[in-house]
Amino acid sequence: MNEKNLRNLLELLRKGSLDIDGAMERLRHLDEELLGCARLDHHRELRTGLPEAVYGENKTADQLVEILAAMLSRQSVLLATRVSADKARAVCSRLQGLCYHRTARVLTGNEQYVATDRGRGTVLIVTAGTSDLPVAEEARISLGMFGHQVETVYDAGVAGLHRILGHRRLLRRASVIIVVAGMEGALPSVVAGMTPAPVIGVPTSVGYGTGAGGYSALLGMLNSCAPGLAVVNIDNGFGAACMAAAINRNPPDSGHGL
Repeated sequence: MNEKNLRNLLELLRKGSLDIDGAMERLRHLDEELLGCARLDHHRELRTGLPEAVYGENKTADQLVEILAAMLSRQSVLLATRVSADKARAVCSRLQGLCYHRTARVLTGNEQYVATDRGRGTVLIVTAGTSDLPVAEEARISLGMFGHQVETVYDAGVAGLHRILGHRRLLRRASVIIVVAGMEGALPSVVAGMTPAPVIGVPTSVGYGTGAGGYSALLGMLNSCAPGLAVVNIDNGFGAACMAAAINRNPPDSGHGL
């Protein structure tokens, strides 16, 4: 259930196309759905402006099939993150209407229900290197399913500073910027010093020994002297997308969001 569906339901009731008993029957099944392995929260988008997403990494293929089948039957977008290629093949062989994004390790479905006017501007995603692409693509796919316009600047790390400097106009035009970087995690500080837009840093687990699985990048970003920079967890492209969507969302009185 999202705002659009609720408004449609209320409009049917107002016009007399649906009686009170019929409306009550629909509303009884809106808040949650108890499955064998999960409890789906169908009111999440109505409360928060973001649809429920499925974290697939530790779920079995059978569990994903049960959950995603229930989600496909609803008039809302489907998003499942951290799904391996082998698991995705097993799920897609049993369910129709899913799309697997291999680099992002994301399954999507019900794209026809994506609202294309949720954002007041463009979210820009910047990566330091090609190795950061899986996390950046998780953010990009998630934002697309949330209904936000996205542009990308990939492989623009500080080892070749000219690569990001050449995109100054794009950086200043964005409403929100997500910067994905591993190693020492310096790129978000550079970007935050070049734009008035809020910047979301995403440390990745890319790097040699003392990179410590992303901790060096995380600490570097948290200790940045650049104003306007916030940081999410290591490899958390989905979390960065949720924060960017919340910042970029149309205000409540516009009729486009919550």
